[in-house]
Amino acid sequence: MEALLSSTIFAAIDPPKLNISAPKWAKLPSANQTFFVSIVIYFLVTAGIVYDIINEPPSIGTTVDERGMQRPQAIMPYRINGQYIMEGLVASFMFSLTSIGFIVLDKANSSHMAKKNRIITIGVGMGLVAVGYLVTRMFMKIKMPGYLY
Repeated sequence: MEALLSSTIFAAIDPPKLNISAPKWAKLPSANQTFFVSIVIYFLVTAGIVYDIINEPPSIGTTVDERGMQRPQAIMPYRINGQYIMEGLVASFMFSLTSIGFIVLDKANSSHMAKKNRIITIGVGMGLVAVGYLVTRMFMKIKMPGYLY
């Protein structure tokens, strides 16, 4: 690619020779900061923040019960492509919980961990993955009854 650019574009244009250095106060973020920002971005994207900004759904909905009273409804039923804001946030929390469970399971594979700590870490990781999966599946049962069952 560099040979192609140097033979075509930069043969006619002479780029300036710049010596740019980063400011002294700028430094690379730590691994924990990068991980935290990645998890927050993942949470917001899977929560449907773009959908919420564009469509402006209500935070929760209402449904009429058998006595004619309005009751709050957290999950928008029968609409796979629609959501309430709280529904998206809770589903995103479950996705993030499952992802963190897989990360904990990966950390349990390190060679420096004692056997007792490894067993606890595997249990916590499997628990997070199981809770996230089962709650997400329960949401789908409420959202689309009879779908894939």
